[in-house]
Amino acid sequence: MSAAEKLTIDIYSDVMCPWCAIGYGQLTKALDELDGEIDAEIRWRPFELNPDMPTHGEAQEAHLQRKYGRSAEEGSKVRGQMKAIAESAGVSLSYEGNAKAPPAMMWNTRECHKLLGFALEQAGAQVQTEFKLALFKAHFNERRTLSDRDVLLDIAASVGLHRGAAKAALDDADLEARVIAEEQQAWDFNITGVPAMIVNNKFMIPGAQSPETYASALRRVAEKSRAAA
Repeated sequence: MSAAEKLTIDIYSDVMCPWCAIGYGQLTKALDELDGEIDAEIRWRPFELNPDMPTHGEAQEAHLQRKYGRSAEEGSKVRGQMKAIAESAGVSLSYEGNAKAPPAMMWNTRECHKLLGFALEQAGAQVQTEFKLALFKAHFNERRTLSDRDVLLDIAASVGLHRGAAKAALDDADLEARVIAEEQQAWDFNITGVPAMIVNNKFMIPGAQSPETYASALRRVAEKSRAAA
């Protein structure tokens, strides 16, 4: 039996993006199907959906109505459809706390992306993914304030990142410059929405696709990689 083809998958995404959580859920289903065929290293790249969001954030529903010009009724319909797709992907977008749910908010995510870059550099792709999933959980399931540094540092520490080093990373101008450069690279790839996955730094899979679509696309990339070897 031939060895599994090694692929890199760079996922451009934002922590505020429910479709990014859904897309990852669908991708993991595809990779489970491809076990033994494809060995993928997943890395998370920055894409700020709302780079000008103030630190104090904005109520989610008001933000979506303002940004997309949709009514509360239209928003409710979209959320219902999204929730059904999320459940099929094994992803929860619902508040899971015991107390009354805090209001759903949108936050500025620049510092989330800085710490995700730090996690990749300092601890590798696997820990970076653990941190990304912890941020998704904090946002969608726990409704924590992701523009609060103490909250971010608590989450970083929960996946084994050194709290002091993470705190220093938040004030690292070079790290912020790398985040900005990677966001520019997304535009160079013609990425205007997320999730968007770049496989082997060359092939793009846009949007949150079905597991079958991801599996088919990854098989095609693996075939091209073997043919070029």
